[in-house]
Amino acid sequence: MTTDPIQETPLLSGRALRITIVVVGLLVLLLVAINVIGRRLGETIALAGHTTSTDIYDITIGPDRLSLVANTIRFPQARAHGATDRIDLYLAWPEMTGYSAETSHRFNDLSRPGQLIFIQLGQSTMSRDMSGRLEPIYRDLFEGEERPLEAGLVLHHLRKDSGYAGEVMITGKRNGQPDYAVRCILPEDPHLATNADCQRDIFAGHDLTVLYRFSSTLLRDWQAVDEAVRTYIDARLIHAGALQQDR
Repeated sequence: MTTDPIQETPLLSGRALRITIVVVGLLVLLLVAINVIGRRLGETIALAGHTTSTDIYDITIGPDRLSLVANTIRFPQARAHGATDRIDLYLAWPEMTGYSAETSHRFNDLSRPGQLIFIQLGQSTMSRDMSGRLEPIYRDLFEGEERPLEAGLVLHHLRKDSGYAGEVMITGKRNGQPDYAVRCILPEDPHLATNADCQRDIFAGHDLTVLYRFSSTLLRDWQAVDEAVRTYIDARLIHAGALQQDR
């Protein structure tokens, strides 16, 4: 009796095996690419427009030139050399530094007031800054009794028909200078304060208006905040000389 030998054949032909190896290789490369892109995308999402870069940008606003660090410039599209109408900055308080890994929680957690100072730089459109406008403009808008606050400040209510509904004017005496003046929207509950309850503008350089916003929780440190903003901008003006006093 004879029997046919069992014919064994490979499960995969040589051509099929080569195709399988190529496909597996491509899948591995795809997974690696997804991992890298995903990590970078995750980092981008986490930064949410912030940057830790300390590159320096040469910015011109009108006749004034400034040297600004990338991580202090608030919006990504503004991080470029050249002329602009205005630029927005944000700084950690009290260090007056930009976004970094160490300070990221302050820039990302806006529920904790008193962490940041917001600054907007633009060419001057008025002949007087906020302190200069106090007597000829704002004081005529006061109504009701003034109320003393801490740190030598005084609160003044503004008329409801003044265009500043819900705001108050807060002033303070300064030796040899016009009175300090700042407009604020004070929360009924101090725990509801934000990082931008108060705003004040000053002059800098040749023709620069510095509008800065800060938390009402920092009003007790108003002199330190004002001096820090002045010093910071003065140090970044190129060939501008000393910061101008209130005009």
